[in-house]
Amino acid sequence: MTILDRLSRLLRANVNDLISKAEDPAKIIDQALRDMRGAYGDARSEVASAMAQAAKLEREANTNSTLAAEYEKKAEEALRGGSEDLAREALRRAQNHKDLAKGFQEQQQIQQSTIDQLKTQLRALEAKIDEMQSKQTLLAARQKTAQAGATLEKVSGFDKAGGAMNAFNEMEQKVAGMEDRNKAMTQLRTEGDFDAQLKDLGRDKDVDDALAALKAKVQGNGQ
Repeated sequence: MTILDRLSRLLRANVNDLISKAEDPAKIIDQALRDMRGAYGDARSEVASAMAQAAKLEREANTNSTLAAEYEKKAEEALRGGSEDLAREALRRAQNHKDLAKGFQEQQQIQQSTIDQLKTQLRALEAKIDEMQSKQTLLAARQKTAQAGATLEKVSGFDKAGGAMNAFNEMEQKVAGMEDRNKAMTQLRTEGDFDAQLKDLGRDKDVDDALAALKAKVQGNGQ
């Protein structure tokens, strides 16, 4: 399993857990970034270990190549000294070290290929972290803007305007009702007060007399 595969599973598990807890988007992004940075540290350690192993394989290959060359030299010396059996044994050991050197070289090449892949994944992970950091900054700005809009609505009283208007209308209706009740009570008192009715009759007679006098004056001037 590659670094990115392991990271993907880790992120899905953590993000799903945050979503299930109804956490806000900023916290989800922040947690994802922490997981990615942690994975990045693990990935660097993995690459470093792979590079150390590759260096060890290369060292073993070089050592066996050197030993193979030394035994070939000893075989030549033994043959010059007239010891064919020693020369044969030296050549056998030289061949063993050549085989080991070849095996270590092949493993070192495989290891180097793995290192190249790990480095590629590491660079991809770095790019993902940079991308996520940019998204985190943008998301934080969008969240602040949304929160500012909600705060402005509360501060300006728009969210309370409907309730205040309803209260005003209700109070206006109560006042109108009180006025209607007072008017009705006054009318009832007048209708039940005989003296008040007589007084109103007298007031109407005075008005009628004044109107008759005014008509007579107008008609006299017209003649």
